[in-house]
Amino acid sequence: MHIATVSPLASRQPRHQLKGRQPTPGALGEVRALFGAAPLDGHDRSLLIEHLHAVNDRFNGLPRDLLVALAHEMRLSTVEVMEVATFYHHFEVLPDGVARGPDLTVRVCDSLSCRMAGALPLLEQLQASLGEHGADGRPRVRVQAAPCVGRCEQAPAVQVGQWPVAQAKPDAVRQRVQRVLDSGLHKEKQAPALVNEALNAANFVGFSACLGQGGYAHAQAVAAGTLAHEQVLHTLEHAGLRGLGGAGFPAGRKWRIVQGNAARLGAQPLLAVNIDEGEPGTFKDRWCLERDPHRFLEGLLVAMQVVGCEAAYLYLRDEYPVQRAVLEQALDDLHDHLRHHRENPLQSQRHGAKWAELAEFVLTPVQAPGLSGRWPRIELRRGAGAYICGEESAMIESIEGKRGEPRLRPPYIAEVGLFGRPTLEHNFETLFWVPELLEKGGDWFAAKGRHGRKGLRRFSVSGRVKEPGVKLVPAGTTLRELVDEFCGGMAEGHTLYGYLPGGASGGIFPASLADVPLDFDTLQPHGGFIGSAAVIVLGEADRARDAALAMMDFFAHESCGQCTPCRVGTHQAAGLMHAPTWDADTLNDLSAVMQDASICGLGQAAPNPVQTVLRYFPREVGHLPGNPMPADGGAA
Repeated sequence: MHIATVSPLASRQPRHQLKGRQPTPGALGEVRALFGAAPLDGHDRSLLIEHLHAVNDRFNGLPRDLLVALAHEMRLSTVEVMEVATFYHHFEVLPDGVARGPDLTVRVCDSLSCRMAGALPLLEQLQASLGEHGADGRPRVRVQAAPCVGRCEQAPAVQVGQWPVAQAKPDAVRQRVQRVLDSGLHKEKQAPALVNEALNAANFVGFSACLGQGGYAHAQAVAAGTLAHEQVLHTLEHAGLRGLGGAGFPAGRKWRIVQGNAARLGAQPLLAVNIDEGEPGTFKDRWCLERDPHRFLEGLLVAMQVVGCEAAYLYLRDEYPVQRAVLEQALDDLHDHLRHHRENPLQSQRHGAKWAELAEFVLTPVQAPGLSGRWPRIELRRGAGAYICGEESAMIESIEGKRGEPRLRPPYIAEVGLFGRPTLEHNFETLFWVPELLEKGGDWFAAKGRHGRKGLRRFSVSGRVKEPGVKLVPAGTTLRELVDEFCGGMAEGHTLYGYLPGGASGGIFPASLADVPLDFDTLQPHGGFIGSAAVIVLGEADRARDAALAMMDFFAHESCGQCTPCRVGTHQAAGLMHAPTWDADTLNDLSAVMQDASICGLGQAAPNPVQTVLRYFPREVGHLPGNPMPADGGAA
């Protein structure tokens, strides 16, 4: 006998919604109040990090129900939003049921320069004394250690919300916290008083002053065709200008490569600018930006026109809210001036200015890749606290709204970069130099070096010197010359013991190498490099092993985790470096694996402090004469 059966699946009701957690009406309302109603295909994917910032600013954290709603409005899965939100240090995903985070976040920099100035005891005191709670039981103040905040010359540096506290003392920080909370300023996205102070500083070059000094003349000339693209490229090449973010690739050659790739592929290139200087000890980009933003913008416009870039994306670190406001104001001033000349062409001609062509280039909106609708030609994007995004391809991933994980190469970004386009990527300072080189010529720049080197270099100097800060010096200046001639000598009570020539990545050298010229390619024979020119000076009271451990802890914290050699190697190395006597053989093995097999420069350069301590400071790590040492080991 045949018995008919009914499948259990047949009795189920049709599903009227997707599986998983669904957005609540209240959460959707909050998200739409921030970003408006989403188009049919959702908000632009590349704006995910910008939207996360907006939610984070509004609620002092990321409520989970709002992340679900944001995923819905962007037509992304919740896991795609969560994996980005949990990648960046400045985002905190709040527990279920928690609608807001603490009112104010106090970040105490624990990088090497600040540690040398007492940051760790300061952090402990602030964590113990700033435990205030609101009437609802929610913490009002959150105190946390933070990697380098880009204020090493002000060590120890503390960031109270957006308010920096230089040479911070516990009482000064507590007073700043109280003033911010009492005045309600913690609710401000930008601190107007700080922005006004920056714009009115005596050393600030505003738009009118910039024009009075001949600003934007070269950008106008390129737009008008009176300054040939080839002439610009020749000047850069003749001057020997190289990338100043760390890699040191020749700028003129990079422009030509991107030009050639764009022509071969038939794709208009893009420009991405790294202003995310997260290398410990580095602050020169911040220093330049808060003094003369228009010089940078002119260099940017020259580069865009010569290379043929359709749009530019400026990636500015989140720790620089005031500098972002300064840059936004500079862009507004430039746009207003260009609009005036476009609307009054006869007046523009009468004053002899060639603004019309530049106005057409800058003000014409573009169909920016990855974005719907028409957008400005220059876009500002906000970092979220990830050192790895200083790596060019990781920065591009972040601009596209993704986790900042470096890409495998080839293809290189000069061929397949931002939104799949050939991309010219530059550090802020590289473009900052362009107008001055065009004004004074390549010969002027090349003639400035010392000890057989050519050009000028800006060094960020911190540590045991009397006058830390940004120092513009001839290329090839030695560490001893840098300290004695430009920094007022060693700080009172300190004698030179060692130095880091290139931030966390550049190695640690002894005082016996203080007469080696500081420039590209001069330090590699000694096991280091100049990198971003972040010099941290050590005195006799400091230990190189402590500096190396601080750097390895930093690398372990900042590794994106994508590749095993870096993710595991940095943690394992840091653990071994806590021992009184270092296991040199194992550390050398780890170093070789990280250098050979890591995807990007973070893992490849992380062993440099270890290797140089073993080589130049063996007694500090228990390797006395007669103990086993690496083959190239030296004496302390």
